[in-house]
Order: sequence, then structure tokens, then C-alpha cells
Amino acid sequence: MIRVLIVDDQPVVRAGVMRILSPADGFDVVGECSDGDEVVAAVVELQPDLVLMDVRMQRTDGVTATSELRERRLDGAPVLILTTFDDDDALWGALDAGAAGYVLKDAPAEDLLAAARAVAGGGAWLDSRVTPRVMDALRRVGGSALQRAVSVERLTEREHDVLRLMARGATNREIAGTLIVSEATVKSHVGAIFSKLGVRDRAAAIVFAYDHGIVAADPQPGDEQQRRP
Repeated sequence: MIRVLIVDDQPVVRAGVMRILSPADGFDVVGECSDGDEVVAAVVELQPDLVLMDVRMQRTDGVTATSELRERRLDGAPVLILTTFDDDDALWGALDAGAAGYVLKDAPAEDLLAAARAVAGGGAWLDSRVTPRVMDALRRVGGSALQRAVSVERLTEREHDVLRLMARGATNREIAGTLIVSEATVKSHVGAIFSKLGVRDRAAAIVFAYDHGIVAADPQPGDEQQRRP
């Protein structure tokens, strides 16, 4: 049985969802919340497998509640957004907050069941009516960003070390001395870094390292004094 926590400020909606997510279909609704500010305590107490979350509520909206679950590392119960709103603010806010699924309330019951099973099982689900917008955004602005993120993930721990030292201005010989490896080994690592990051030279790799937070920029003179009260 998939243990579900329903979060919605409308009792009639909660009742309707409970009828759909029935024990006959493998669901056990273990709790209800009427607003987002009740979610954290309910998740801690009830340990659900899935949180079915509305977006617009009176005190705390579903996006804020979803973010709080992630910040408190209570993401063992993934969030499936169930809302009447398909505007960009609701959609992107929910996905950015960490929701694993997004379904509109007028979706067929079969879609809600499938979405709930998918998200509870560690997968993701997007309502077919919002999927084109997500795909379009990825094609326009997200594709290159995703590719760069994957490139960073492909670096080994030692390649990260080499890139950090490179970004600090160290030569191959200096990197070899710091890491206690041969200069030939360093050259091999540098070549692998160029290949994985899709850059052509040392300068481009250094810019990449700073742009993606692999190396933090040194504070400028006076920064420390400006931070002091």
C-alpha cells in the first residue's frame, strides 16, 4: 500500500481524491492537511510515501511547503502537485521547489492514479498539457545548462583537484608537485578535463570552473571591511 498525505484547503477536493486513491488501487490515505503550514509536522508524524499537494492555499502555498520539505531533508516522501493552475508561476515554482510531479485537477482519475504510483515509486510525472512548455523551455534555454551540469558530474575527484589548481594559476609541474603525481599524469588529467567539459584550452577550462562554482573567486581588497558591521 502506498501511504498518501493529502494537502488541500478544500474539503470537497480532499474527499474526492480519497475516493480515487482507494485501498482497492493500492493506496492508503494516512492523513489530510488543510494548509501548507501543516505539512512538515504531518510528514514527520505519519511518514507517508507520497505527498499530494495543492498549490494555492490560504496561509502557506504548496510551493513554499514543498521547498520546506526539501530544506528539512524530508524528501523521503516525494511531492506530487495537484492543482487547477497551469500557469508558469505555479508550474516552474513547483518544479524548482523540488516537486516530482505535476497534475491538473481536471485530469482523468486514471492519470492521477498513474502519476501517484510513478512519483511514489521514485519517478516523475508531468500532466500532458504542461509537458510541451517544459520541453520547449529545455530546448530554448535549459539544454545547454543541463549539458554543462552533466559535464561537471563526469569529472573524477582527481580531475576536480587538477581543475581547481589550474584555475588558481598552477602550472602542470606545480600541480604534479602538489598532488604528488607525475607531470605526464597531470597532462592526462588536463586532456580528460578538456574533453569532458567540451572546452578547447586552459583558459576556457578556468572560466568554466569559476562560472560553475568549482572554484570560488578570491575576495577583492576591501571586501572584508565592507562585510564588517
